[in-house]
Amino acid sequence: MNETLRLADAGWLARGPLAEVLAALDRDGEEARIAGGAVRDALLGAAPGDMDIATTALPEEVIRRARAAGWKTAPTGVEHGTVTVVAEGEPFEVTTLRRDVSTDGRRATVAFTRDWAEDAARRDLTINGLYLDRSGVAHDHVGGLADLAARRVRFIGDARARIREDYLRILRFFRFHARFAEGPPDAAGLGASIAEKAGLARLSRERVRAELLKLLVAPRAVETVAVMADHDLVAPLTGAAPELRRFARLAALDAAAPDALLRLAALALEPHNGADRLQQALRLSKAEAKRLEALEPATPALAPDMGEGAARAALYALGPEAFRDRARMAWSAAGAPPDDAAWGALAALPERWTAPARPFAAKDFLARGETGGARLGRLMRAAEAAWVAAGFPTDPSTVAALLDRARAETD
Repeated sequence: MNETLRLADAGWLARGPLAEVLAALDRDGEEARIAGGAVRDALLGAAPGDMDIATTALPEEVIRRARAAGWKTAPTGVEHGTVTVVAEGEPFEVTTLRRDVSTDGRRATVAFTRDWAEDAARRDLTINGLYLDRSGVAHDHVGGLADLAARRVRFIGDARARIREDYLRILRFFRFHARFAEGPPDAAGLGASIAEKAGLARLSRERVRAELLKLLVAPRAVETVAVMADHDLVAPLTGAAPELRRFARLAALDAAAPDALLRLAALALEPHNGADRLQQALRLSKAEAKRLEALEPATPALAPDMGEGAARAALYALGPEAFRDRARMAWSAAGAPPDDAAWGALAALPERWTAPARPFAAKDFLARGETGGARLGRLMRAAEAAWVAAGFPTDPSTVAALLDRARAETD
């Protein structure tokens, strides 16, 4: 089988370093084609992303030709046939055609081949098993063109066999379904994912994290995650029962600019050490864990009826990012619609008001005869609380009165 389809607009293939790399590799008895996701995206009319190149040339021949052209190379995965070629400052991963010799659910032992159909057969999904030659013709050995036209995501060949080669393919199946497909998930793929779900525990948490965060921001994430939850394919990843309603509401709120980490929080963050649990379950970065930790405390609770003054005090205490996050999470938990004006105004407070810098410092108390130590710390805290309660005044006389009152009222 080798179905072909010519791209309507393939002019970009003939320009820049991509054209030069393809020309260097696609001659003198060797072939080279763009492979995978870039082909899929181009066929859908989207701007293709990273350009991965597949070739019949062995790695040493790829390196020889690249160096002859004056380009740098790096053996980024040479044992699996991958060489990174850097042409005019732009990197391209070039991989020799392969077939799997053995797999263990996480990695494969491969042998090189010159057969495009063999190389395609070892890939995961039909829509990712396409190749594009430099003349603009797409080549399909696995039924990907038909599936792309039908907005259908299927495994190549036997779904369970593909999954057993790498259990991350379960999450990739759902991610690509959420991104590209219409209708329910492919029955064979869904059944195989359910049957092989225990294999997810064998994956590194870092790989699961990367795939799950991409899934959560896909266009049909809400419906897809609900299907996964129905078959116990979410809780084992996050360590918590999924909050599907909160997740759906948050997804509706941030539809214009999806936020993967906040969606994860809506789906799986629980009170009391929930951030720590998610960090361990998914190996989140320190910055990601810190952002989730800021969502855990119960106070200050945010709601539209708290009033402008209290909202500004909360924004000052939390900072803009944590305030935005908490406001959207509270909005989602409350069940108010995405067009609710009161919630929208609360969530937008950081965009329409910026807290002024605190107009006093420890030196102002020292100038009033105070000394350092624990009392100075208490004075600063009392004065700051009074300043916030007064609405963040900045005129010197009001600030001076606040400082004097703090001295008089603080033991």
